[in-house]
Amino acid sequence: MLEVVATADTAVLPGKLYVDYGHGYTELESISLPIESGRLSKRLCYFPSRVHALRFDPCDFPALIQIGQFVLAKVTAGFAVRCMARKLVNAGLMESHPAAKALGREALWAEYDALFVRRSLSGYEAQIKLEGARFTKPNVTRELDGLTISPLISVVVPVFNPPIQHLVSCLDSVLAQSYPHWQLCIADDASSDPEVAKTLRRYAELDSRIQFIQRVENGHICAASNTALSLAKGDYVAFLDHDDCLFEHALLEVVSTIQAHPEAELLYSDEDFIDEDGRRFAPHYKSDWNPALALSHNYVTHLAVYRHSLIQSVGGFREGAGVEGAQDYDLLLRCSAKIAPENIVHIPRVLYHWRAHQGSTALGSDQKSYTSAAGEKALQDHLNAMGILGEVLPTDDDNLYRIEYPVQGEPLVSLLIPTRDMLEVLQPCVESILACSTYQNFEILILDNQSVTSDALDWFQAIQQQDSRIRVLPYDRPFNYSAINNFGAAHARGEILGLINNDIEVITPGWLEELVSLAQQPENGCVGALLYYPDDTVQHAGVILGLGGYAAHSHRGSPRTSQGYFNRLKVRQNLSAVTGACLFVRKSIYHKVGGLDEAYAVAYNDVDFCLRVQAAGYLNVFTPFAELYHHESKSRGQEDTPEKIARFDEEKARLAERWDALLKRDPFYNPNLTHSREDFSLREVV
Repeated sequence: MLEVVATADTAVLPGKLYVDYGHGYTELESISLPIESGRLSKRLCYFPSRVHALRFDPCDFPALIQIGQFVLAKVTAGFAVRCMARKLVNAGLMESHPAAKALGREALWAEYDALFVRRSLSGYEAQIKLEGARFTKPNVTRELDGLTISPLISVVVPVFNPPIQHLVSCLDSVLAQSYPHWQLCIADDASSDPEVAKTLRRYAELDSRIQFIQRVENGHICAASNTALSLAKGDYVAFLDHDDCLFEHALLEVVSTIQAHPEAELLYSDEDFIDEDGRRFAPHYKSDWNPALALSHNYVTHLAVYRHSLIQSVGGFREGAGVEGAQDYDLLLRCSAKIAPENIVHIPRVLYHWRAHQGSTALGSDQKSYTSAAGEKALQDHLNAMGILGEVLPTDDDNLYRIEYPVQGEPLVSLLIPTRDMLEVLQPCVESILACSTYQNFEILILDNQSVTSDALDWFQAIQQQDSRIRVLPYDRPFNYSAINNFGAAHARGEILGLINNDIEVITPGWLEELVSLAQQPENGCVGALLYYPDDTVQHAGVILGLGGYAAHSHRGSPRTSQGYFNRLKVRQNLSAVTGACLFVRKSIYHKVGGLDEAYAVAYNDVDFCLRVQAAGYLNVFTPFAELYHHESKSRGQEDTPEKIARFDEEKARLAERWDALLKRDPFYNPNLTHSREDFSLREVV
């Protein structure tokens, strides 16, 4: 039995154990083991003859990986047969354990091993095959014939000393576009390699749609991009790096999207990486337009397509402004500020292949560390230009940023904590708030829902005498989480409400400053924190709609040190909902939407509330910079009685009826990602 625990900066690793039986390693004799980051992965391994050596490859693409456990333990033949039979039955490939065992050990092994091989291919490679099947020649012809518009797309490529083979691949990917109405605008920034100019000149002679300027002196990326832009005559401008490639039908997808969204000013797609051998890997399936995420890092990157007039209105790329290396981020910030959010359209398909090679930012920001400082400058300039009070702070990770918004004034914060007895969790919760919080202008409203134990009642009296900021308000009705919080909100004196579970403990001393400053931003509605289980794994990092059919917590179970899916655990971002276990909102917004819906007595009241706040025109925000522990459900217990299960099912049905469209397509979660788990792994291919 092989058991592996590994954490990585990608959700799933296509692990393989290579076996040398005396004639070297071969793919045919390898053993596949897909590894979910942060989780125990295991499978049986069968060695039919003496093994000379083993080699374990966690993946075959660039990734940051830490192996926490690697065990290869001998098991008996009988155990192995039972294990294989159970696996095949659970996978739906066999009807019963006896039927599986009747195959015999060799045949059983062949079926069992094939299951893991298929699963190792059921990730991105299977998605690529599925996409390929969609773009058959008849389908492409039908899509081209169905276009009622034919805008010219100017593809802008600044060039400086790329590897020639990658430059050729880049140019060929434009020539191969199924959509014919494009213009390729190239500026060579005085490359020192003469083969660059020779190659570009040859391509310009090959196709009249290719225009090429050779700059006489090196002006760096902003100047080169502006030179290439000066050639552009298209209605829209797409940007392509000199060593990357476009998907064959990228421009067709862009134009089809423009036809469906004629007001679109800025479009962007998903992307993946391509290695030296042309193998595609590590797809980045992005959120729809996500302002908070865009203020944390350039998640848009490639493929970005702008209406030409929009770029002209901001003056193109800023030369000499200190944003070289983050010029695309700077352009995104300036352009997005001038247009309505609904005119920024995300295309949830991989249309761009980012080249991963030595010297490319695709291999990591350390390849071009100056980009991080340039991005910080671009973001601070953006805040200043918009009149937004905030200081851009670098984080521990290159190219990820945190804006420190000052708390405006010294608003009173009302922390609403429903409870019933359970002093063993409530007392540490309250004491951690009192002892660990650097912001002090708060009141704690303990909403007592029929406590009866003498230790709790005695403590209620003592704690109110100890600290005048604490009030205990009796709520003498049956438990209803929504009603209790609405009762607390009616008695709150603060302008900011904080809904807090009684089993929360503070980790970050500045948690209140973080949550309050975000709640004060005029565009924001609900603000949620990063919550951990006591074992330092993620309990809550925002809510994703549609997971499990309804809603579930982002990245639940990930290690505390995890970056999350493309850094999503390290940056602020807009999400459709955050948990009511720690939710901050302006009291005016709370009352504007009518508070929590009391029809949701226990479950999904926070999700419904967040969605009503979002529908009212506000953005909900998750921040990883306010960290707390959450001893989930200690107080209320589990939904394990017939009555509780029936109530839970009723509340699920109510949520589905009210928010059906959002449950089917959460705008902050990509449809190419799974709905059956909380780890941002790929959608299952059937």
